[in-house]
Amino acid sequence: MTDARTTRLVRARRYLSAWIGFSAGGRFSQALATTIVLFAFGEPTVQVLVGPAGTWAVLVTLVVLAGLSLLGQRYRIEWHGVLPLSLIAFVAYCGVSVLWSEYSWVALRGFAETLGFVGLGLYLALGRDLVQVIRACGDAFRILLVAALGLEVLAGLVLDVPFPAFGIRADIAYGGPIQGIGGTRNVMGFIAATALVTFVVEYLTRSVTHWRAIASTALAVIALMLVQSPITGLAMIALAVAALAIWSLRHARPASRPVVNAVLATTVLAIGVVLVVGRARFLPEIGAAGGTSTRLALWSQIRVFIEQHPVQGWGWVGAWPTEPVVPYVTFVDPSGVRFTSGLDVVVDAWLQVGLAGMLLLVGAALLAFARSWVTATTYPGVAYVWPAAVLVLLGVTSVAESTLLHGAGLMLFVTVLVVSARRRSWRRRLLHA
Repeated sequence: MTDARTTRLVRARRYLSAWIGFSAGGRFSQALATTIVLFAFGEPTVQVLVGPAGTWAVLVTLVVLAGLSLLGQRYRIEWHGVLPLSLIAFVAYCGVSVLWSEYSWVALRGFAETLGFVGLGLYLALGRDLVQVIRACGDAFRILLVAALGLEVLAGLVLDVPFPAFGIRADIAYGGPIQGIGGTRNVMGFIAATALVTFVVEYLTRSVTHWRAIASTALAVIALMLVQSPITGLAMIALAVAALAIWSLRHARPASRPVVNAVLATTVLAIGVVLVVGRARFLPEIGAAGGTSTRLALWSQIRVFIEQHPVQGWGWVGAWPTEPVVPYVTFVDPSGVRFTSGLDVVVDAWLQVGLAGMLLLVGAALLAFARSWVTATTYPGVAYVWPAAVLVLLGVTSVAESTLLHGAGLMLFVTVLVVSARRRSWRRRLLHA
């Protein structure tokens, strides 16, 4: 009996070792990275198709496969000094907040989901180099855009019937807005905008053929035109300004870059002040007045609960739970539908993890943007522009949708954060000193 058990253990170890070796291979790792991006951005559709239990099963499976792949690559992954302390501190604080939450089970589930998407982001950043991450995102976005536009055409032109389960209203025949696989036009707009950036960088790095780049870019532009999202419109304006600034800095002399950065920062700050002061006239012009009034009403409700636990917050949940737990059950829009997020990353984070957690998140985001901006404007490789551009889109969208706190937004944020730290981490310099 002992010999039989020993034989089974030896065989199990051999199978596990063989699988780890296979999962560390280049083709499997790239396919896994593409699947991870597909799942993260298509999570609302996956939720509809297989339900919460099925979505959890997919998430856990991907995390396990990613862990095995990283285990197989452990000897060639340089991770010392790369994991940002700001990210570690924020995630740790979110975990600790579960202890004082009044909905411990819901908070624990939300933190487990957060750890899952953080793990997937770490896999993309550590298990793949930057060009491979961009290729994986490009392949995934092509599939997502084709699926989204296909569903919209089926609902709006072929059947002329909305798909409420997917959030599709079948308005494509009228020029939009479309919701695609995002559930809302703002989420779909973020997917299309990120896809456009990815496709352009893919072409500039010569990772795809000329015709594939043209077709992919056309898909992204069509989706952006059809979503009709004011939030996405603002994000694209910010992206255009950032792209022009990066191009100018990449072609400027190194000695003049600090001056150019100072001028750019002053200009952006001045524009921000003008927009805030003149928001009453500016927002109606872009069709965002209604959404802004809804957000202001929600934030005033949230402020009441923030004042009850201003420093430590109510406890981390990530995406707002559907269960009737306080305070989330009290946030209802004028039509009687419950809100699914705080519609602003800062307000949402302040409610969940208090002032301390919110400051940790803002600090991590600012540090990530500073590192990615310096890398994008100083390193010769065009691929390093992608992290900075993605952070611009993620930052502007998160001001109105809390995208950064959960799902694909959190995964993308972790990926960009670690990729940026790989070039700018002060701890790596200590190790090599």
